[in-house]
Amino acid sequence: MSNSDPISRVALKKITPDVSSAMGSLHAAAVTAAQDAKVEPELLELIRIRASQINGCAFCLDMHTKDARAAGETEQRIYALSAWRETPFFTERERAALALAEAVTLVHDGRVPDAVYAEAAEVFDEGQVAALIWAATVINAYNRIAIATRMAPGAYQPAKK
Repeated sequence: MSNSDPISRVALKKITPDVSSAMGSLHAAAVTAAQDAKVEPELLELIRIRASQINGCAFCLDMHTKDARAAGETEQRIYALSAWRETPFFTERERAALALAEAVTLVHDGRVPDAVYAEAAEVFDEGQVAALIWAATVINAYNRIAIATRMAPGAYQPAKK
């Protein structure tokens, strides 16, 4: 095998189905918590896209940009998401959620700063803040799974509504 040949990666669902199922259950529980807290599904997609941009997860970027578009998100906002602080396209709530998601994603850069948490707590109630933290945590875990196993982007299609 030469250095240019790809290395076959483990099929996590096949090799560790119980853990994969538990991850799916965690995702489902996080989605339910967000629904119960009345966090907009569109906001969750923005969080998933932004964390996936930071982590460089092509598979999750492909999936969640498609899901966001299917939910009505504009191309302009999706394209500008990596520079959300410099654009007028995002609401105060979205900005607070994106800042919190970035802090959770980049926790190694100095934890989640009090100012970021306080900004989120000003526009979201406790249940919503909890749901946002779970959403960021779950997508970060999925990013790491997709990157480690080299999941190929491109084939995913959003569910029909």
